[in-house]
Amino acid sequence: MTSFAPDSIVLNRKLPLWYQVSQSLRASILGRSPEDPLRLPTEERLAEHYGVSVLTMRQALKELEDEGLISRHRRRGTFIEPDARRGAPVRLLGSVDAIVAQQSGMTTELLDHGRVPVPAALAEYFPDLTEVAAYHRLRSDEKTGEPTNHAVNHIRPDLAERIDPEDLVRWPMTKVLRDVVKADISRITDTVGARLADPETARLLEVPLLSPILHYTGVTYDTEGRVLDVAVIHYRGDRFSFTVTLDAT
Repeated sequence: MTSFAPDSIVLNRKLPLWYQVSQSLRASILGRSPEDPLRLPTEERLAEHYGVSVLTMRQALKELEDEGLISRHRRRGTFIEPDARRGAPVRLLGSVDAIVAQQSGMTTELLDHGRVPVPAALAEYFPDLTEVAAYHRLRSDEKTGEPTNHAVNHIRPDLAERIDPEDLVRWPMTKVLRDVVKADISRITDTVGARLADPETARLLEVPLLSPILHYTGVTYDTEGRVLDVAVIHYRGDRFSFTVTLDAT
């Protein structure tokens, strides 16, 4: 029987290996195509694929099993749950793969895209530009169709020229920039706050006017300190929570 082939990952030794592996595998599972097989490789093969011990791999799989993304059957193997709910709370532990994983697993609609003047609120991030490429996307729960968040990515025009809009329906912007455009991402800085839904946000997310929403800003930098992308995302306050874990070492 053919097994599902997960993406590869470059491990950061300063972060828990099991967590990085679980998040990378989670992103692969949530971003899979409908025709991909549901059976996962054995623990040993997965451990070899990620370059970790079987014990670490087992811990990573347990995380996904507890979340309901996979099921494990003695003598039969480990399988992806095709109907698993994908609206898990957003967790940020400091790796780009964690960001990719949390952006994955929802139905995405590309509302519109094109060049626009740099918004005044974002001028500090693009001091050398007068225009950016803006991509508006609406994400919805795959099972219920309920809107969960509205995202606007502001991208440097030279990078936008290498982006296929169809890729943004299947994959998160971070994954497209890293794996398709081959941008040299060094870090992403996230800011989260509470706001009240304005008329347009309330309409898109199907919530009452002035209801609480989570306002997220993610700034992606390259190795030279240049801003590549500023993502502004509004999350429904009744669907998401944020947990941030800081590494003390």
